[in-house]
Amino acid sequence: MLRFRREAAEVTSIGDDHDGVARLITRAPEAPLLAERDGLLAGTVIAGFDGRRCSAYRPAVHPGHRRQGVATAPLEAAEARFAALGGRRADAMVLEANEPAHQAWAATGYHHEDHRRRRGKPRATPID
Repeated sequence: MLRFRREAAEVTSIGDDHDGVARLITRAPEAPLLAERDGLLAGTVIAGFDGRRCSAYRPAVHPGHRRQGVATAPLEAAEARFAALGGRRADAMVLEANEPAHQAWAATGYHHEDHRRRRGKPRATPID
């Protein structure tokens, strides 16, 4: 999954390392959703749910499979997971400069919200 993200994702994140993925899988093994094409990983999305908020994040589709509907299955699976957990709305974080991603998310019913801005603070060490 990490190798795939390095090839397919527009950017990587501080959590895109072995420890970050291991913690995700330990805490929420059903959250990473994968799409395969011809037996190879072609797309991913993480369906995060904290008991209140639903977040579709870290989507990636291999460049050789873009614009072919690969992202549809994992996104539909994410939304089904959210519904089963009682989620009432889903958010997706999208880089401002990633216009193709904005178009893809809009095509699936996610719209830009001018009244929200994300803020982040990377941590050098994990919180104890």
